[in-house]
Amino acid sequence: MADFMHHLLFGIYPYIALAVLAVGSVIRYDREPYSWRAGSSQLLRRKQLIVGSVLFHAGVLMIFAGHLVGLLTPIAIWDALGVSHGAKQLLAMSAGGVAGCMAIAGASLLIHRRFFDSRVRAASSFSDNLVILLLWTQLALGLSTIPVSAQHLDGHEMVKFMAWAQGIFTFRADAAASIRDVAVVFKLHLMLGLTILLIFPFTRLVHMLSMPVRYVWRSGYQVVRSRKLAAHHG
Repeated sequence: MADFMHHLLFGIYPYIALAVLAVGSVIRYDREPYSWRAGSSQLLRRKQLIVGSVLFHAGVLMIFAGHLVGLLTPIAIWDALGVSHGAKQLLAMSAGGVAGCMAIAGASLLIHRRFFDSRVRAASSFSDNLVILLLWTQLALGLSTIPVSAQHLDGHEMVKFMAWAQGIFTFRADAAASIRDVAVVFKLHLMLGLTILLIFPFTRLVHMLSMPVRYVWRSGYQVVRSRKLAAHHG
């Protein structure tokens, strides 16, 4: 039974989460394009919002980039570059620790603002509140893995997660076996991360998929209203 649950959670559930993420995001963008944004309450406690948002987003982007490169880069490439498994793990622990502290500090500010300011609380939906709490918990779990990783500085534990992630994306049937014996905190971190991907299309998190890069090259414009047209409608 334990083997079945492990395979279900780490061998099958990742595909369910990724499929819902991809299909759900496309359907939402097609059916509800005007909901493809994060709700704004920037006029309320603006300074706390700015500080918290900058710390949170900067930290999360660093974490995402680190996970993406660290987990999905083939081991052979790291070996070719002369980066040992131990050095890679130390880099992940240090950089991830800094980024995680930044992100959780920002998330804490955003949570305090959202739950302890009556005006912001009134403007927040259940989905908004759930997402920020889940993200804070995920960051806390991620930081909690650092002391555990410090007990395995040879990098062997890191290789297990790389084998799992790369096995999932290459459709290896035995991918879940790579992390069978890792610490519980790692498994909780992975499970919650997959769950966040699962609910991603149904929350404000979808705004992460939209980057306003078109504003970089778009020429400025000014809306001019004709006096004749205004008089006609008046």
